[in-house]
Amino acid sequence: MTDNAVKGPASYFPSIEKKYGRPIAEWKELLRASPLSKHMELVGWLKGEHGMGHGHADALVAHTLAEVKGE
Repeated sequence: MTDNAVKGPASYFPSIEKKYGRPIAEWKELLRASPLSKHMELVGWLKGEHGMGHGHADALVAHTLAEVKGE
């Protein structure tokens, strides 16, 4: 792995876009607009409503919530 390789939750983004057919920005917009706020609630919502796998949903929620918190 090179020093400039994408790490952490964002490393899942290319496969999320390819598998589920929406850009990451759109997924993040959906998450931010959701009335849910807890990590596992949002993961469950992505899995149940959008058929997303657990790992992809978890990575997307973690990255989005970290942005919202300013991390």
